[in-house]
Amino acid sequence: MVHSPATGVRGKVSDIDHSDIVAPVPRRHLTLQRSESQHWLGSPPLSPVSAVSRTLSPISHVPLSPTHARKRYSSMFSAISESEKSHLTAALSSQSISAADQKTTEDVGMARRWTRWMHKQGLKHRVLPLIVLFTALFKWCITLGSYSGQGTPPLFGDYEAQRHWMELTIHLPVREWYTYDLKYWGLDYPPLTAYISWLCGVIGARIDPSWFALDSSRGIENPTSKIYMRATVLACDTLVYIPAVLFFVQTWQRNRSSKTQQVALLTLLLQPALLLIDFGHFQYNSVMLGLTLVSLCCFAVGHDLLGAIAFVLSLGFKQMALYYAPAIGTYLLAKCLTLGLRDGVQLFLQLAAVTVISFAVLFLPWLPPIAPISAILDPISRIFPFQRGLFEDKVANFWCASNILVKWRVWMSAPALVKLSAGITIIGFLPAVVGMLYSGYRLGASAEKSKQDSKAASEPSFGPSPVLPLLPYALLTSSMSFFLFSFQVHEKTILVPLLPLTLLLSGASNNSPTFKLGALVNNVAAFSMWPLLKRDGLALQYVVILALWNWMIGHNPFKLRHKSLVDYLSMAIYGICILLHISECLLPPPKRLPDIYPVLNVLLSTPVFGVTWLWSIKRSVEVSWGVGGLGSLSKASSAVHSPGANGHLPNGDGSTVANPEGVTSSLGLSIVGERLSGLRTRSLGYAQGKKSALGSESVGAEFN
Repeated sequence: MVHSPATGVRGKVSDIDHSDIVAPVPRRHLTLQRSESQHWLGSPPLSPVSAVSRTLSPISHVPLSPTHARKRYSSMFSAISESEKSHLTAALSSQSISAADQKTTEDVGMARRWTRWMHKQGLKHRVLPLIVLFTALFKWCITLGSYSGQGTPPLFGDYEAQRHWMELTIHLPVREWYTYDLKYWGLDYPPLTAYISWLCGVIGARIDPSWFALDSSRGIENPTSKIYMRATVLACDTLVYIPAVLFFVQTWQRNRSSKTQQVALLTLLLQPALLLIDFGHFQYNSVMLGLTLVSLCCFAVGHDLLGAIAFVLSLGFKQMALYYAPAIGTYLLAKCLTLGLRDGVQLFLQLAAVTVISFAVLFLPWLPPIAPISAILDPISRIFPFQRGLFEDKVANFWCASNILVKWRVWMSAPALVKLSAGITIIGFLPAVVGMLYSGYRLGASAEKSKQDSKAASEPSFGPSPVLPLLPYALLTSSMSFFLFSFQVHEKTILVPLLPLTLLLSGASNNSPTFKLGALVNNVAAFSMWPLLKRDGLALQYVVILALWNWMIGHNPFKLRHKSLVDYLSMAIYGICILLHISECLLPPPKRLPDIYPVLNVLLSTPVFGVTWLWSIKRSVEVSWGVGGLGSLSKASSAVHSPGANGHLPNGDGSTVANPEGVTSSLGLSIVGERLSGLRTRSLGYAQGKKSALGSESVGAEFN
């Protein structure tokens, strides 16, 4: 039973719990839908199943005071609030829920079935600890296998590199960390990695000094040292990445059910590529990704300065976090634009000061007065090794794939390739940067115009920027552009664009394009690293992790239901992957083409990553349109709800609703107007329509 927002009368609604994420279609898109051009949005028509949604909570219709409205806004990540009642009414009157659709709703992954069972048994409070324990145990099982460079002297591999950094940091002065014996795994990561290596080395040396004896411990592979090294990866993951993922599901998905949040948690913690690299191959990427997640969560709750510090720490741990820098920096600049001149300049100066101070603290041992100014070149030259080639090994990016026809390293010099790759990379992420800045400018201008029209006093912003829904797509565009086009990319670098894509996947329904594309790219990413994993002896882990993850999330590419283009393409790509694996096992490569299988791997994986990059740009445009960042200024201004002279707020259908509390929002979102329009904001910029007892429904097109 729920209250109708219009009359307060109680009526029945369906008690079926659907986790599909849908969003209201902006008014400017209704014309497109009526003209049967809805395919432009990349979203299928609303199915009858999606129309049945959970009941609104009673608090959804309680008028909010200005103070409570500002607090409530911090948990809302969407400026989209439109009422489309007639569209859903027509859809429901012309269609009914079929048995096939009902079966589809039950065709979910093992993770969702298990969480539902735990909740029905009254064990919901034990789900989270069990998830953490299960994933930790599973990760430790992966560590029982081999690792990068095991038994391959003289340089071994990444395992030895990380161990050697612990060795040199505890025995040498800080000034020598980036200059000592560079031919044998010289330190080439930013200072935070060095500090954590020092801490791990100090603890390990207390247990057994022989593990990290200077020079004499090189290549050590005894069982006890292996256990300790593997334990450091698990400890860093547990202390940084797991809390960051928990923070994410509790902020970006806080309006979703606890079952859905727990499924998202499993989806992220069992991401195949990350587990294979960190716990199989041996690295600490979860620390960098976890710190980036913390920064996103801080932005989502309005703590921009803390978010900036967290992102600087991510950059200070691994320079690959620079792939996110254009998106993060643009988001903060866009928020400054939405705040107006005075508040925007104030926030910009605070962010600049915090960023400079954070970097200065990280690099303090190489800065005056502790060291001469020239000392800063030691870590910088190691962090950015432009003396290396355009790419190493076979990596599924543009340069390696096109090198089959165009011998870049023969036709162009290394400095020319650096400039060319930098230029193409900038062009690659430019759409995300320009789109977010333009949206911030438009929304800021709309807010200022609304303030002037209403003659209302300006108030500082409480909560995230209205362009926050653009951030995950901008992160994906920027990081994928770097992976495809930048200089000196490793195959492991695909982990960086996989993070924002998997975040989007974790909040998407199983039948949505985002879910299907996210699952496809995660699987292809693991496939693209197969030559590396095969060399490390991780074939068993590769098969088991991929099978488990797809089973947990409910992804079966060979079980076609809706027969969409994405389904057919996914099935074809998976079929080719399996065929290549079988061929590699049964047929040795010809002597004339010894690298035929890695090359075919690159040629199959690169187009998938390229399409994902284009898709992220397309979604950024659509989301920017939805939040009001595109279109004419007058239309954008109409989305900024401020009380008129008669104390009314504009509703989504062109009418007005009473504004008893006088709530205003300079960021284009009216809390009262949104509630009275029958919509509730959802996570990651999504909103879900609710069905009332009197037959007045709100409709949403699938945002994912």
